[in-house]
Amino acid sequence: MEVPPEEANIEATLAHYALGNERERLDSPTGVLEFERTKDILGRYLPPSPAAIADIGGGPGRYTLWLARRGYRVTHRDLVGLHVQQVRDEVAEHPCLAIDTAIGDARQLDLPDASVDAVLLFGPLYHLPRRRDRLQVWTEAKRIVRPGGLICAAAISRWAARLDGILSQKLYERMPQALEELRDLERTGWMKPLFPGSFTGYAHRPRQLPAEARDAGLHVLSVVGIESVAFLLADLGQRVADPRALQVVLDSARALESVPELLGGSPHLLVIARRPG
Repeated sequence: MEVPPEEANIEATLAHYALGNERERLDSPTGVLEFERTKDILGRYLPPSPAAIADIGGGPGRYTLWLARRGYRVTHRDLVGLHVQQVRDEVAEHPCLAIDTAIGDARQLDLPDASVDAVLLFGPLYHLPRRRDRLQVWTEAKRIVRPGGLICAAAISRWAARLDGILSQKLYERMPQALEELRDLERTGWMKPLFPGSFTGYAHRPRQLPAEARDAGLHVLSVVGIESVAFLLADLGQRVADPRALQVVLDSARALESVPELLGGSPHLLVIARRPG
């Protein structure tokens, strides 16, 4: 499977996000699981507010808004104009929120050196099939965070397409070609678009993600699976609607998050790293 030219990759990524579906993605049962688990993990590591946080590749701003409402000063950057406008609309309705948003490329940011206390990368690594581009993202994050500051980066697991797309969602019933792509996808990590506007991206192996952080000169504190295997629950929708049942699911995912043998079974991985200094 060949990696597409950079222009084609960006075009396919923008076409996917232009559909506007990302804003509601975290409201689905699996999205609720991802969102709640990510907040839990961040809560253990982020400095107290009003620290300065850079949400790079922050999409329509779910984490940006969550952080700002907790008193953080948030800088939001995203490559998609629609996402930036959605955050601006939220700020216009709630001007008390300390958010600066603009279009930006995670590989070349408009932020000063050592200007934030922590950096979130919840998207940029998804869409860069070339390692040199991912390392450039890590390096930029290291540049803008203060010495000793945190970088929290999410990645898609190499086996998410098979476990979530094929086994859980039965994507092959609507798109038989999804089965045909699995072998190359799991070999190379590249998820090519199955139709115009479909998701396209890169999937990491669990050991690969912290290795990239270390190669960028960062100290890795933790690597965890965000959802673990809980996303496969057939009645997940019912469980996330029941506070007690949801807490059991979240507690179980937390208990399993660092089990090495289970890391690849989580659709999303999260690495917590620190800039030396």
